[in-house]
Amino acid sequence: MKNPIAAVALLVVTGLPLAHAADPNSPVVKINEATAKADITVETLRGNVSVLYGSGGNIIVYTSPQGKFVIDSGIAVSKDKLTAALNKLGPAPLKYLVNTHYHWDHTDGNAWMHAAGATIIGAPQTVKHLSEATRVDDWSYTFDVWPKEARPTILVKDSKTMEFGGEQVMIRNYGNGHTDGDLWVYLKKADVLVLGDTFWNSYYPFIDNEHGGSVGNTIAWANKAIDATTDHTQIVPGHGNTGTRADLIAWRDMLVSVRDQVTALKKQGKTLEQVVAAKPTAAYDAKYGAYVINGEFFTKLVYDGVK
Repeated sequence: MKNPIAAVALLVVTGLPLAHAADPNSPVVKINEATAKADITVETLRGNVSVLYGSGGNIIVYTSPQGKFVIDSGIAVSKDKLTAALNKLGPAPLKYLVNTHYHWDHTDGNAWMHAAGATIIGAPQTVKHLSEATRVDDWSYTFDVWPKEARPTILVKDSKTMEFGGEQVMIRNYGNGHTDGDLWVYLKKADVLVLGDTFWNSYYPFIDNEHGGSVGNTIAWANKAIDATTDHTQIVPGHGNTGTRADLIAWRDMLVSVRDQVTALKKQGKTLEQVVAAKPTAAYDAKYGAYVINGEFFTKLVYDGVK
């Protein structure tokens, strides 16, 4: 795993930026501390597309003579290391930055990337969350308002297609997913699909039930991605290494299985504690439970999101 978050206990974090009085034991604080010490590593995909690991969520860069098209901005403490990594990809300046959703480990670098030249693209809900103090109880953390220049100014309510640097960039918003404002980005010529946190390759995902996400919505996004890809497509998750359609199918099947088990138990009147004790994730913990979310916490997230 090319990400320092794995070193931070079995807790989740996938959040936001600026300093705020917070519980020092919040996973947000611990992940920021770990990220400040982490190196940035680069994976080269097809068609001048690269993935930068080590600053919270994965950062994707398409480099062309016209400039750099970036997807997600990571955590701000990585600014200097990210700048060095971006410069190694070529001298072209930053032109566009897409936020796949509002969480801090995908948007905390917005301000400095905008100052470096990037116009920010996002869902309307991302702008909403970045424009107000946002409390995430699952992380024991309240995020401050982002400065205006760190918020998206090009909004994608359903779809947007851009011709940039010889590549066709297709941005899609399919409604509520793992939050209420997810986007995916498909680089058509390269055949690279960037899914943000609607896919965590080989890991249980965080699902932001407090802000419009649910396991059912996450499954719906995975189904759309499966239908839109082939075995040739390189699929970049929000967390974890670049995967394949087969990886996504296996991950979707795990979500469906756990969702169905938890739903059945909840309909029987079982409490959260009883459902957790039933271990509905047991068959999957070895494969998916070794990152920031273990089977018990994932069971809670699923329980909170089903009726």
